[in-house]
Amino acid sequence: MADASKLKRLGGLGAPPEPDEARADLALPPAPEPTPAQERRPDPQPAVPIQRVDARTLRRSGRTVHFATKVTPEFDNRLRQIAADTGKMLTEILEEALAAWERENTNR
Repeated sequence: MADASKLKRLGGLGAPPEPDEARADLALPPAPEPTPAQERRPDPQPAVPIQRVDARTLRRSGRTVHFATKVTPEFDNRLRQIAADTGKMLTEILEEALAAWERENTNR
């Protein structure tokens, strides 16, 4: 077990204050409830929420399941090039490839 007795304390917090040195407002009762007149004050106009549209919102596709696999660098480059050329996401290219494979192999 390590011996920590030789470690130098840097600063530290020092001794705690005495109870009579505590803030006086700690012993005060809670603030009173607002009067009915105070409750009837109209609230300021709520700020209109700003609808931000970022790139993630534009790419939202409803796909929620992670799918990871290892591929060769050549396959990765070809797939990314097709996606870039067509303006589609990688997953869209893979979905279309699966659909084409299924069409080809179910007509036999």
